[in-house]
Amino acid sequence: MKRMVIFEPAMCCPTGICGVGIDPELLRITNVFGNLQNNGISIGRYNLTSAPQLFIKNKDINKMLNEKGVACLPITTIDGEIVKTGAYPTNKEILDWLHLSPEMIEEVKVKAIDDSLFKAAPCCPEGDKCL
Repeated sequence: MKRMVIFEPAMCCPTGICGVGIDPELLRITNVFGNLQNNGISIGRYNLTSAPQLFIKNKDINKMLNEKGVACLPITTIDGEIVKTGAYPTNKEILDWLHLSPEMIEEVKVKAIDDSLFKAAPCCPEGDKCL
């Protein structure tokens, strides 16, 4: 099995839901990575803020940062080789690179909830309407 790693720019959290605006691309990649991990796929995400030593120790990543600056992040590697820079991989790229079926990254479907579970006991005398 191939191993994918993404080296990300400095940020306070990997989900994209911190701060004023929400980054939909970070939410997508967080969801995809969560689904892959739940399916036993070996992947990694490293943030420049929380794991700077990994950026320094990896010769290719270090070289890329020194030559191009942080604008080249995120950097995606497959088995240690850089395959994409400057943007997160698409779902199709992830599936192709890791030789996976689409089901591996699809969102878990939430079962419909029986709304009768949420009906409260009557709060008003019979015949009155509650708001």
